[in-house]
Amino acid sequence: MSKPRLIGPLRASSTTDVLRLTSGGRTLPYDLLQEASDRLGIMSLLGAVLWALGTIFYHFAMRALASPGDTRWMQLSPTDTIAVAAAIVSVALFFYTRKANCDPKFILDLGLVYLVLTAMAIALVMHWEPVPQGAPVTPTVTWIGAVVLMFAAIVPNSTPKMLAAGLLAASMNPIAMLVARARGTWNFGPASNVIVMHYPDFLLVGVSIVISRVVTRLGQQVGKEREMGSYRLLSMLGNGGMGEVWRARHRMLARDAAIKLILPKMLSGKSGKNAALVQRRFEREAKTTALLRSPHTVELYDFGVTEDGVFYYVMELLDGIDLETLVKRFGPQPSGRVTSILRQVCRSLSDAHRHGMIHRDIKPSNIFLCRMGSEYDFAKVLDFGLVKVLDGEEAGLTGEGVTTGTPAYMAPEVSLGNPIDARTDLYALGCVAYWLITGRLVFEEKSVTATMLAHVRDTPNPPSQQSELSVPEWLDRIVLMCLAKDPSARPDSAEALARMLDDGIDTGSWSVKNAEDWWLTNMPENAVAVETAAATPRPRSANTTL
Repeated sequence: MSKPRLIGPLRASSTTDVLRLTSGGRTLPYDLLQEASDRLGIMSLLGAVLWALGTIFYHFAMRALASPGDTRWMQLSPTDTIAVAAAIVSVALFFYTRKANCDPKFILDLGLVYLVLTAMAIALVMHWEPVPQGAPVTPTVTWIGAVVLMFAAIVPNSTPKMLAAGLLAASMNPIAMLVARARGTWNFGPASNVIVMHYPDFLLVGVSIVISRVVTRLGQQVGKEREMGSYRLLSMLGNGGMGEVWRARHRMLARDAAIKLILPKMLSGKSGKNAALVQRRFEREAKTTALLRSPHTVELYDFGVTEDGVFYYVMELLDGIDLETLVKRFGPQPSGRVTSILRQVCRSLSDAHRHGMIHRDIKPSNIFLCRMGSEYDFAKVLDFGLVKVLDGEEAGLTGEGVTTGTPAYMAPEVSLGNPIDARTDLYALGCVAYWLITGRLVFEEKSVTATMLAHVRDTPNPPSQQSELSVPEWLDRIVLMCLAKDPSARPDSAEALARMLDDGIDTGSWSVKNAEDWWLTNMPENAVAVETAAATPRPRSANTTL
C-alpha cells in the first residue's frame, strides 16, 4: 500500500451539508477552513494584546509630553473604554474559536463581523479627541486598511462577503469623522472631505478582494490535488461517532469507495491518554472489520495512517438506505421483510461472535439495506467502532467514566456495568426489530438517563400492541425474548436466533420479487442517494463514546 499524503477531513455542518467556501462554485477544503479559523483566533488574541498595550503606551506617551504638575495623563478617557471593550470582544472570539465542534465556516463569517467591529473601534479612537482648528484634511492610509488586508490574506472568505465586510470596515472612518463634527470636536469643512481623507482605505479593500480570491483558489487547487493512497477524495458524505466519511474513487480502477478517517482536531482536543485511546480504538475498528468475512458485514478494502497521524480506511460504498431512515420515510415494515432483515443481520453477528467480537452498537442507523448487483434488500452491518474483543484487550481501551453504546438500544447489563457477551448484541437487535415493526423505540423517554433506567427495570409492550400492521404471535414472542432483562432468557446465540426466525410461519412471505418491486417503486436506481457507513451525523446524546 502506498503511503498516503495527508488529507484534511471535511465535517458536515449542523444540517449535514458540506461546508463550502465558493469561488466559481468550487469547494475550499475543510482543513484549510479549520486552519483559517484557528488563525482568526490567534489574530483576535493578538488584537486584544495590541489594544491593551496601545492604551498603556498612549498614557506613558502623554506623561512624557505633559508639563510638570499636569496629571491629565492619569485620567481615563472614552477612548480607553472603547479599547477595553474591543479587547474583551477579541478575547471572547479567541476562546470561541477554541471550542470543540465549532463550524469553521460560521467562525470565518463571525470573523468578518469582528473585522467591522474592530474597524469601528479604531475609527472612534482615531477621531474621538478634539482636532485643532484648521487642521488639514489629507489622504491617509489608516490601521483599518491594514487590518482589512490582513483579514483577506489570513482569514479568506467568499468574494461577496469579503467585499461587503471590507466596505463596511473602510466606511467606519468617514462615519467617525461625521460623528466628530456632530460632537463639535472637528470642523473639517465639506462633507466630501471624509472620502478625500480615507479613499486610500477603500482602494485597499479592492486589493483585499484580489488577495482573498488568490488565497481561495490556491486552497481549491490543493483540494483538487489531494489523494489518499490510491484514492482521490471526491465529496464528504458525513460524520459519525468514530470519524468522518468521504466518497472517493480509485485512481486506476475507477471504482468508488468510502474513506473513513478521524479528525486531527478530535485528537488534539483530548488529553494525551484519551487521544491515544481514540487512535487505538480507530485502528482496532479497521483491523476488526478486516477479519470478518460475512457478506452482510461492510467490506474493508484498505487501511493506513498518514505521516501526520491521521488514521483512515477504505470500505465499500453502499447504495441504499439505513433502517432508521427506512422507517422514518416509509413507516413500519411488514413482518416478512423484518424477518428477512433480521436473519441477514444474524449472519453478520454470528461471524463476529465466532471471532470473539461483540459489536455493542447495533442500532437502525448501523444496519444498511442496499442493492448488491441484482440482489435487493441486502443487509449490511456497519461501524464496528465499539466492538469488544473477548481476549482481555478491552481493559486498556476504554476511557475512565465512558459508557459505550446508544442508550435507546442498550442492554440492561451495559447500563449496570455487568459483564457482556454476544447476547448483548441480540438485545440491541431486538430493539431494532421493535423499531422496524412499530416505528417506535422500545422505551420513549425524555432523557438518556430515563431511557437507560427503563431498559433496566421496565417491561416493554409487545410489538403487536404498538404496530399499525399485523404482527404474528411467533415474531412477538421472539422480539420479547431478545428484550429479556436476563441475558440467559434470550436466544443463546445469533445462530439460534436465526434458526428461530427460519422456523417462522410466514418467513417466506417477503419474496425476492417483493423486494425488487419495492426498490423499483420507492428507490429507483437513478434516484437513490448514496449513503455509507457512519455517513449520518449523530446527536450528542446518541453516542457517548467520543
